Amino acid sequence: MVYFLLKRLGWMAATLWVVFTLSFLLMRSVPGGPLDQERVLEPHIRANLEARYHLDEPLWQQYLRELSNTARFDLGYSYKMGDFTVNEIIGQGLPVSASLGILAMFFALSLGLTAGIVSAVRRHSWLDFSLMSLATIGIALPNFVVAGMTIILFAFVWPLFPAAGWGRWIDVVLPAFCLGAPYAAYIARLVRSGMLDVLGQDYIRTAYAKGLLPRDVILRHAIKGAMLPVASFMGPAVAGILTGSLVVEQIFYVPGLGIHFVEAALQRDYTLAMGLVMIYTVLLYTMNTVVDISYSFFDPRVKLE
Repeated sequence: MVYFLLKRLGWMAATLWVVFTLSFLLMRSVPGGPLDQERVLEPHIRANLEARYHLDEPLWQQYLRELSNTARFDLGYSYKMGDFTVNEIIGQGLPVSASLGILAMFFALSLGLTAGIVSAVRRHSWLDFSLMSLATIGIALPNFVVAGMTIILFAFVWPLFPAAGWGRWIDVVLPAFCLGAPYAAYIARLVRSGMLDVLGQDYIRTAYAKGLLPRDVILRHAIKGAMLPVASFMGPAVAGILTGSLVVEQIFYVPGLGIHFVEAALQRDYTLAMGLVMIYTVLLYTMNTVVDISYSFFDPRVKLE
């Protein structure tokens, strides 16, 4: 396990360097810059700002300077919010986005596992047909469409939840549900197919022959084997939830990292955009490592190498 984690740590460092380099070059290659505004700056003011942010240096010096600062976890000051460092902005927005993502994943897992298990146990019934039809619709609809529909239904037609805001537990229900609903549909179909495959195995028939209750057979024996496809899906699911939260946070006006990411891209805020790209890369790589480790828990035959 220690060797596996050290190896993954080395690969994560290499991945972060590649992501940093590509992001740096792409941001500098697009037209415009962080000092471009509707009002043209005076030449001496622009020169002072370029000197403050080291934009007057050659590109290779800017690259080495930012790479050195990032390696020391110093992401610098935001170009557009000059009173705040990028570390402070991430520190304020990351807990909000993490709370939204965790609750969205809870919705996805709880709804998806329940629907998948029920569909597998009651296969070819009206319940199986209904749940899988809803799952197919959930896969086809993107989260911003689901967000618009839920706002119309549960904020205006039936005013049960607020349409926007943050600070109360009720504010997070709609955005978390809209963010997790498409992934609940994927998980439901994966669990159903995995459960149907496991229920035909010899050890499941042996468990039934020993007189175990169907509930115990499903929850204690079959569910582990059915979770392997779900574990494989969790890495891309977390990536989708993180990137999908950018849109959902904009729709529900949630003060997470998504709003800052969109604004940083629109306003060419180099330091803030780079900091958010790096933090997202770390989160995604960490989640993929956790998924790989979980394989050995669900299936003891899988060994970490």
